Amino acid sequence: MTQIVEIGKVKLDYKHYSGQDLYSDGTIEEQLLEIVENYPRSEYQRVIEESRSWPVLYHLSPLRGNVIEWLPVGKADKVLEVGSGCGAITDMLAEKAGQTVCVELSERRSKINACRNKDKANILIHLGNFKDIEPDLPDDFDMILLIGVFEYSCLYMGAEDPYGEMLRTMQNHLKPDGHLVIAIENRLGLKYWAGCSEDHLGTYFSGIEGYPEGGSARTFSRKGLEKIFAACDISEYEFYYPYPDYKFMTVLYSDERLPLKGELTDNIRNFDRDRLLLFHEKYAYDGIIEDGMFPDFSNSYVAVIGKALPMAYVKYSNDRAPEYRIRTEITGGDKPQVRKTALLPQAAAHVLGMEKTYRALCNQYQGSGLAVNRCRQGEDRRSCVFEFIRGTTLAERMDGCLKKGDQKGFDKLFDRFLEYVNYGKLEGGTNYDFIFSNIMIDDAGEWTLIDYEWVLEQEASPAELAFRAIHCYLLEEEKRHQIGLDSILRKIGISQEEVERYQEREKEFQRMVTGQRRSLGEIRAACGTQLVDVKFLAGQYLEKISEKILKRRVQVYFDRGQGFNEADSRYIPDVYVSDTGVNLELKIDGSVRALRLDPADAACLVKIKKLAWNGKTLALSKKKLTVNGRKLAKGSYVFATPDPNITLHLPNWKENAVAEPKADNQLEVQLEVIRLPEPMAAELAAAAKATILRRLS
Repeated sequence: MTQIVEIGKVKLDYKHYSGQDLYSDGTIEEQLLEIVENYPRSEYQRVIEESRSWPVLYHLSPLRGNVIEWLPVGKADKVLEVGSGCGAITDMLAEKAGQTVCVELSERRSKINACRNKDKANILIHLGNFKDIEPDLPDDFDMILLIGVFEYSCLYMGAEDPYGEMLRTMQNHLKPDGHLVIAIENRLGLKYWAGCSEDHLGTYFSGIEGYPEGGSARTFSRKGLEKIFAACDISEYEFYYPYPDYKFMTVLYSDERLPLKGELTDNIRNFDRDRLLLFHEKYAYDGIIEDGMFPDFSNSYVAVIGKALPMAYVKYSNDRAPEYRIRTEITGGDKPQVRKTALLPQAAAHVLGMEKTYRALCNQYQGSGLAVNRCRQGEDRRSCVFEFIRGTTLAERMDGCLKKGDQKGFDKLFDRFLEYVNYGKLEGGTNYDFIFSNIMIDDAGEWTLIDYEWVLEQEASPAELAFRAIHCYLLEEEKRHQIGLDSILRKIGISQEEVERYQEREKEFQRMVTGQRRSLGEIRAACGTQLVDVKFLAGQYLEKISEKILKRRVQVYFDRGQGFNEADSRYIPDVYVSDTGVNLELKIDGSVRALRLDPADAACLVKIKKLAWNGKTLALSKKKLTVNGRKLAKGSYVFATPDPNITLHLPNWKENAVAEPKADNQLEVQLEVIRLPEPMAAELAAAAKATILRRLS
């Protein structure tokens, strides 16, 4: 018999609940329940910022809902969310749908969901194991959502083919024209190659390597998902690419509108764990995009099974103050349009004001040669519709000039921009967002102002607008700093004092836009996770290893009658038998008249413990041995130079019958080498010289 419990207006169905939560994140769930029981939704952002906790951010941030906000769900629709957890997605669904049905294994998580959404009467949560609940679910859902759930199908289904079984089961509960939506990580996502750990296991490269150590979750590449779809006779589907990933999506791309070079800059997203930084993801993405391979390396996928949706691109600007939260979308098809929509009622005035701005800008730039993107209000009275302008942005054109080293081309573009900055006057304020990325240039060379969201009542001089354009341009890309800011500031005609004043004005503008909210980057830093630059650490490690290798080798020069030279020399590695002991054995052919040993690459003390030629000891006389150091005692020398050397004049059978010359002679050397600071070595050498002089006197 069905047992219904209500929390606020939300209904919880306990019919299939076993009485025990088989899945829990521990005490954090108690903290989350306390928050949603005691704080209104309007306080969540403050709680998130003060908690400095990844779980609190993950479960309570409204930005989680971006991944499904764009879906065409209306008040006449009934939706099913499998694995609803603490309600981050349910929150958004219930705002859009007529009926929201959830399935969740955990009672505590369901209570968190219900408490945060207690004012919504259109939510029903089924508690218990999915396989027990599934037979009771109706078959008339307009949309079914598997957000971060499909990868756990082996736990839900327990079948030999759990992923195919999950899809087939879900399709049984859809209307004929319904949609099944899957949000899942791409196991080959670029962030995993770049040093992020696998989301579910917390280990590095697990997905890339095909999960060799097992685990309860499996993510897939795009081709991997398509194979599963094909096995289930699913042929009607679309892939979307949430960026940076589906958890905190800010932009949604599609095959119709893939990312452009330079767009993917927000890649440091390790809220929950430390991560490695193996390479700069932005530049890797630029190359991947250029080669048409972005779909293979997107960090996440949203796969929509069913008839194609009209959406090509969505960008969310909802980490702002409430009155500025909007969504920008591009619809697909032969005649794409750009639409900006208020996400909250209080943001409608901001969006609808763009139509008035359009008319004012047309008056300002009449006769200038700069076109303004057409704008009209949407029928919903909370959006504005713009033309979709094709071309490349002024920022991209400038980048092309920098890449080719075309300074004249860059200056020509910037000079034309300055003409427009100084052209006319905008009635009712200042277009503060007149920046390079908001100007599109088509193939015919026509310039169009495509975005003019920010018009401020306070006036700003043309010099300030030009400075802000350059400031934003440099912030977006490190490689742009080659342009030479000083010369541009001189061209604009502003002083350092004005620069500082404009920078402070920019900070004030950003504070106004964000409503004093902390950015996700600031929240990430507050969570305390670390970014480990492996390139830097590897460089340090290799430097130490190289230094160690250099300290444990000697260089040998051979004189064959032409003196010593680098071409006839070689390094002998691994000759140190202890920290200071050197043992060296060399085969010397009969053409070598003299040999030079460089025992170190630093000032040092050297004691010759053994010197033997073909097994017979060589005398340490000046005739046979010369050094560029100072003798301290028999066989002991101090070298006050970073290039110490010991020269051996090898035995010649005509002068010394120690051994007859032959093809291969054996030289054996044993040294004690102690490195010294050069000033100390110089003092020892000077003291040795003074001692010798006193003896001679």
